[in-house]
Amino acid sequence: VLVAAAGPAMNIAIAAMSAVLINVLSMFTVSEAVQWTAQMLYFSIIINLLLAVFNMLPLPPLDGGRIAVGLLPRPLALPLARLERFGFIILIGAMFLLPMIGRQFGVTISLFDWLIWRPVNWLLPAFQWLANIPQ
Repeated sequence: VLVAAAGPAMNIAIAAMSAVLINVLSMFTVSEAVQWTAQMLYFSIIINLLLAVFNMLPLPPLDGGRIAVGLLPRPLALPLARLERFGFIILIGAMFLLPMIGRQFGVTISLFDWLIWRPVNWLLPAFQWLANIPQ
């Protein structure tokens, strides 16, 4: 569980370090190089938050799935662990095929928006505060 949690924790730590560096950069005179660096660090925050949230999905090939298997009682953990070989197929189906099928029926089915962007948008203000970026 701890090894699986290390990946998303590292993504959060890198996002936090990027936010702190943006705050430090704000002390320097504004030049194109400083603006570009701050923008790349902001992208680093978003990308690392996306990776952390994505990896915490409770699907066995992902870190969240391994954490779930490690924390659940054995009768619940075993069926979830058996999904590991099909995990990426389930993931591709849920992230790509479901939205395509939904569009055919005129329905928006975006699991990426629901499962990943919403938590990222919930976490982002904390990192913007840490970077001293007005919201």
